[in-house]
Amino acid sequence: MVIKIAEGNLKTKYGEYHEILFYDGQKESFALVMGNVSGEEEVLCRVHSSCIFAHHFNSIECDCREQMEISQQLIQKEGKGVIIWLDQEGKANGHFALLKSKEHKKSGLSQAESYKAVGFKEDARDFTKAAEILKELSVKSIRMLTNNPKKTATLTQHGVKVISTMAITIDPGKNAELRKDLEDKIKEGHSYNLGSS
Repeated sequence: MVIKIAEGNLKTKYGEYHEILFYDGQKESFALVMGNVSGEEEVLCRVHSSCIFAHHFNSIECDCREQMEISQQLIQKEGKGVIIWLDQEGKANGHFALLKSKEHKKSGLSQAESYKAVGFKEDARDFTKAAEILKELSVKSIRMLTNNPKKTATLTQHGVKVISTMAITIDPGKNAELRKDLEDKIKEGHSYNLGSS
């Protein structure tokens, strides 16, 4: 169970949010809230897992940073929404697992297969805390900004009413590594519409 431990306002490139920090006894999670979402229906919502490569090192091997930016832009345009950030680096296997998996990914395996090759789960993420946070915020229903059906399924299973989903598609252009990563995600059931390279 998550509990609220602190909160404050945060100015970003895409408007001002109210940040609420939650703790479950092991890890911190937080919600960035724009506008009044309590008791509201069809609130735009992005559930986002941490990615050190993208958000700290500006990696171009994944689309995590772009997905966050686009989500913030869409919420700013609407004037209301929630971003939930979960501490789940490396698909919740940790950054060590991510570094160890890179050689296998270079050999042609998908990211999920590469984790398995070095002894970790293909995807150890759990989005249950996101459902708990949305309930704590008293959000009645959401429109999810996601390409991942697992997120939608988990939130629905835990009592969150998901009205619809909106895929966030990044054009990889000539970036072969990003294109392969997105193609691998499509094989895993994610929703992407990739143009030709």
